[in-house]
Amino acid sequence: MAQTKKMNVSFFVKMQKDLTAAGELIRGRQDEKQALMNQFDKECKRFFFGKISERALASSVKKTNLELKRLDNSIRTTMARARSLSAREMALVSAQAPIGYRATLSGVSGGKKKKKAVKKKAKKRTVKRKAVKKKVKKRRTAKRKVVRKKKK
Repeated sequence: MAQTKKMNVSFFVKMQKDLTAAGELIRGRQDEKQALMNQFDKECKRFFFGKISERALASSVKKTNLELKRLDNSIRTTMARARSLSAREMALVSAQAPIGYRATLSGVSGGKKKKKAVKKKAKKRTVKRKAVKKKVKKRRTAKRKVVRKKKK
């Protein structure tokens, strides 16, 4: 009896949950970053109105920058994890291409998986360069000194 492909649904659901969790984590970090920037904005206003010193604001700047970098790194790593999870999901779904069967009087026929047409890679040809022709130097004939005979 012919068997059709069956996707592992529980594995797919697990990957979906992981991807959803990654998305929620990214959103949480973004909200945390926005709250941090709002808090710093309030401190800047307090400095502007003279409620806190410049030294206190400077320490707040340092602390805020460290926290912003930490949040950005966390968001980037979570994005990378989500990207790899979605790539795995796509690979799982792409592997579910149907196998063609046909019903005939003698029973079910087919079951051969169609192969993807793969383009052959062009062979790299080594280019043979023509030998550089050397320029032929014209020989100069040495000029002979004209020797004059002395008159007697």
